[in-house]
Amino acid sequence: MSTPANGLAREGEVRALAQRLRIQALRMTNRARSSHIGSCLSIADILAVLYGDVLRVDPKRPDCSDRDRLIVSKGHAAAVTYAALAEAGFIPLQRLLDFGKNGGTLSGHVTHQGVPGVEFSTGSLGHGLPVAAGMALVSKRDGVSWRVFTIVSDGECDEGSSWEAILFAAHHGLDNLIAVIDYNHIQSLDSVERTLGLEPLAEKFSAFGWRAVEVDGHDIHNLRELLSSVPVERGKPTAVIAHTVKGKGVSFMEGKVLWHYRPPSDQELALALEELFAEPAVSDDMQLSVAKLRVDP
Repeated sequence: MSTPANGLAREGEVRALAQRLRIQALRMTNRARSSHIGSCLSIADILAVLYGDVLRVDPKRPDCSDRDRLIVSKGHAAAVTYAALAEAGFIPLQRLLDFGKNGGTLSGHVTHQGVPGVEFSTGSLGHGLPVAAGMALVSKRDGVSWRVFTIVSDGECDEGSSWEAILFAAHHGLDNLIAVIDYNHIQSLDSVERTLGLEPLAEKFSAFGWRAVEVDGHDIHNLRELLSSVPVERGKPTAVIAHTVKGKGVSFMEGKVLWHYRPPSDQELALALEELFAEPAVSDDMQLSVAKLRVDP
């Protein structure tokens, strides 16, 4: 069992991984003319910390019984999830070219079918957290040490099934369950506040018996410290309310509802990549690595 999955340990390397995930997701959605790039960019740092420094998983043995489980409940962020799996070694990087193609195996919502490292197909909002809670209960009852992480969208917190799972997890004392809420404040067509307000979200989780912690969802250092210290409180599941920015990393996408559904055009992709490649975290080696996927199949 390797910890972390792909040998990344230092903070700078995790930050560079997050940038690679953003670059890959942008290319994938552009190539496939697929949606949800804003949602992908908002969780890139969270996925980089999990795969780069936290998850106890082994890409050579994706089904080993003692692995940690990760469910990306916000399954519409599929492109960046597949990119994380590829960077971690679960699938070849070249397979990312298959994303969104007719007859392809990497669909527009996260699928476990034929994709090592994916625990559960997601996309119907409000399904991932209940399944994660069930998995965590199994781990507890079997007396084993693996943990369950799930990434939940803020829009999923509108769903009754999510709150049933929140009650369930607290009732069973599932301190091996960690829900990271991607609180980017934008849903499909409008802001969270105008669609269905969630505040006070931390207090609601606390009232339901969880340990709620708020964090900057793009702060690699704090994310690493927090997600590595699970359980935060014995006997309670943990809700990490990660304040993020939809479209993070690309200035003209940040905080814009437009980028929930719209894919970047070729010109917009070029502008986005120019910004990302200018970041200090993007090394020459990284540019060469990403360049391998520049040619359409």
